[in-house]
Amino acid sequence: MPEAQAATKMTSMDKYRFKRALEEIEKVEGRGTELVSVYVPPDRPIFEVTNYLRGEYSQSSNIKSASTKKHVMQAIESIINRLKEYRMPPPNGLVCFVGHKSVGADQTKMVAYVLEPPEPVQSFLYRCDSRFYTEPLHEMLAEKDVYGLLVIDQGEATVGLLEGKRISPLKNVQSLVPRKHRMGGQSARRFERLHEQAVHEFFKKIGELATEAFLNRRELKGILIGGPGFTKDTFVKEGYLHHELEKKVLGTFDTGYTDESGLRELVANATDVLRDLDLMREKTLVQRLMEEIRKEDGGLAAYGEDQVRRALELGAVDTLLISEGLRKFRLEIRCPNCGHKETRTVADESTLPKCPNCGHEFVVDSKTDIVDAFSTLADRTNAKVELISADSDEGELLMKAFGGIAAILRYRVA
Repeated sequence: MPEAQAATKMTSMDKYRFKRALEEIEKVEGRGTELVSVYVPPDRPIFEVTNYLRGEYSQSSNIKSASTKKHVMQAIESIINRLKEYRMPPPNGLVCFVGHKSVGADQTKMVAYVLEPPEPVQSFLYRCDSRFYTEPLHEMLAEKDVYGLLVIDQGEATVGLLEGKRISPLKNVQSLVPRKHRMGGQSARRFERLHEQAVHEFFKKIGELATEAFLNRRELKGILIGGPGFTKDTFVKEGYLHHELEKKVLGTFDTGYTDESGLRELVANATDVLRDLDLMREKTLVQRLMEEIRKEDGGLAAYGEDQVRRALELGAVDTLLISEGLRKFRLEIRCPNCGHKETRTVADESTLPKCPNCGHEFVVDSKTDIVDAFSTLADRTNAKVELISADSDEGELLMKAFGGIAAILRYRVA
């Protein structure tokens, strides 16, 4: 029987599987308020939870709709039976989603999910609705590493955020600072004063934007500031930032641009500061892959589903790179008429062909998420598995250029 134990951190594969399960859960829709969500904190004794659910079971007998009453009572009973496997909840608690989903033609099908969340459940919750209540789980999965980004020169500034692996522009502002001209004498001095005043007003405005964007973000770990020349340093040294934000500035970095591309350049140039972030790890891995691919002999690289699978089966893979954005399944399919069997990778089961021998429709014997399938192959030969976010530039490159699957090899495969 599972016992409570010290909380452990989820691996990247655990998080991936949790996100995929959450996607499936959020597709479920009930005909009425027939979907039951229960959140159990790690310190809540199971007997207290089951006693509460028995009370809800009794209350549900008052539901007017006969079918809704029946389905809610079945869902509660199912959750109580599942909780009997535990004396105490796991380290992070438990979340149960049980109910009848609509499958069309006035038909329903019972579904049940029991998840161990990535962070401890904070409070007990019971909810009955037409959809499962998943908002607390999204809060747990939200990126905890958040950095403020600001690129600035006298003509333009862009404010953004680095949230985990995603760079999000918030605001781009063009200045009204006049360009310097070559006139001399009194006109030049007057122009200089006007120019300095315009720069001051622009910097003041950007400081206010930074305050609005960053000050009340408790999760903000630091601020990176970039731009060409000395403008960025002047902006910081002359106190245009709120004094609380000044304490969070991690450094200034040279960038050639001050628009959205400047934000990406800023993050790339701040590698040393951000070295521990997953984003930097992903950049390093994909850059290493590209270096191997560019070699005349193809280097120690493989890409594409078939090539990488073969390399894994031969034990040649050192590091498997696979996109979190892949939404495909590895199916074992069989013709029930003639017995013909195949293995296929598909994005949608409805696209399956008919049996090439007799024209009968295939049936699915087994279905595995493709990321899980490749991860299992990698584990057999101790290859490292690196999940690459779909949000980063590197993740986009992996997905578009290599179908979301690539590998850095231990040795070349003929």
